Amino acid sequence: MLDALSLDLTPVVAEQPDPLLFATVSGAHLYGFPSRDSDIDLRGAHLLPAQALLGLREPEETRTRIWDRDDVEMDLVTHDLRKFVRLMLNRNGYVLEQLLSPLVVHTTPAHEELIALAPGVLTSHHAHHYRGFANTQWRLFERTTELKPLLYAFRALLTGIHLMRSAEVQAHLPTLLGEVPEAPGLLAGLIEAKTAAEHRAYEGPAVGGVREHFEALHGVLDAAQEASGLPEYGSAYDALDEFVVRRRALAR
Repeated sequence: MLDALSLDLTPVVAEQPDPLLFATVSGAHLYGFPSRDSDIDLRGAHLLPAQALLGLREPEETRTRIWDRDDVEMDLVTHDLRKFVRLMLNRNGYVLEQLLSPLVVHTTPAHEELIALAPGVLTSHHAHHYRGFANTQWRLFERTTELKPLLYAFRALLTGIHLMRSAEVQAHLPTLLGEVPEAPGLLAGLIEAKTAAEHRAYEGPAVGGVREHFEALHGVLDAAQEASGLPEYGSAYDALDEFVVRRRALAR
């Protein structure tokens, strides 16, 4: 298995037409259940010059680069800083996980500043993101009977519960098993099974019982949201607006 943290993105960064503010590892590696044949999902933000946003042409707000390294597929997806910050303000837990990922392969002072501003976007409404993502993955599991979307579904609910209780974005499923007492015991075995293959079929306990665990965690998330000390609205809009304007001006 290719070590995600050993990646040298220097050549890739040099090829970018505009500055890359950060790149982190997301997906199964971040969630704590990569398979031997998992691809490596790199996510981050780039910074377009101001003139790219002022003309008639649509700006390249999202960029994707895919390549192979040692027979492992790598894909780097970045958003322009303005789009990335708008997603943060739109209660999008996915981009927060990318920003706060401990698996950092490229960073800058702007990345560190954005991390410092992240707590100001957290709200109790982030529970909706994790509830919706979990349901989408559960439907995918029912359609494919693969283990991967099942783990994604449980991971999303546990991340949402932990966030509501602690105001901390924790995406690593093995860690969450120790942080959320209601986490089903069967998940540890499923994580171990997932290491064998990216698209391994589910072979665990009866699906009906697993569904009961899934529905029970939905109830736990609902209760955690109701009792959460997180605010209803974020407080970082003005600070993030100033941050984007300042960073854009520096890119001229």
